[in-house]
Amino acid sequence: MEITLEHVSKSIKHAQILTDISLQLCAPRIVGLRGVNGSGKTMLMRLLCGLVYPTQGQVRIDGQLLGKDRSFPASVGALIERPAFLDDYSGRRNLQVLTSIQGRAGLARIDQTIRQVGLDPDDPKPFRKYSLGMKQRLGIAGAIVEQPDLILVDEPTNALDTDGIQMVKELLHQERARGALIVLACHDQSILEDLSDEVFHIVDGRIQAHYLVQH
Repeated sequence: MEITLEHVSKSIKHAQILTDISLQLCAPRIVGLRGVNGSGKTMLMRLLCGLVYPTQGQVRIDGQLLGKDRSFPASVGALIERPAFLDDYSGRRNLQVLTSIQGRAGLARIDQTIRQVGLDPDDPKPFRKYSLGMKQRLGIAGAIVEQPDLILVDEPTNALDTDGIQMVKELLHQERARGALIVLACHDQSILEDLSDEVFHIVDGRIQAHYLVQH
């Protein structure tokens, strides 16, 4: 997979969120987005998965223009901001609903993914009774369950303990090894650089710096 942004800007109600972003992202890779809250990281992720379109410029996925040739990337999983699921459904049932849209993951894959994130697929507890950490784990499961080509994760370690953070690191490395392109935003610079192959530093909606991470 290859994503190209050409002079992309985004404004909402006269507020400039992103300004003249140009970059090229290729799989398999983990790309880190660094920046303070409000710098534009989340908006950039929304642009990459077609939730919003640029005010100016172009986003291309494997040569296809997002918003013209296709509405969304063909294969994408995302955890952007807070995990959102149906409150009265269990974790397994929520993932069944999610994967029923494209039919790319059966029950065995759903249960395997739930276990990978440290939850119990047989737990009947509804999502509304989950702790914050459990909700975060299910959100990560939702992003990877269909083994997508593009994975977008916004602050994936939120509300997770040390074991949970290690789980995120292992899962994202596995997904990269599978061939995925992963775009990761994380406020913790040490975690971000531990995971990423390259990092874009965003300040006030502009890319201020770009560097490769040596492991």
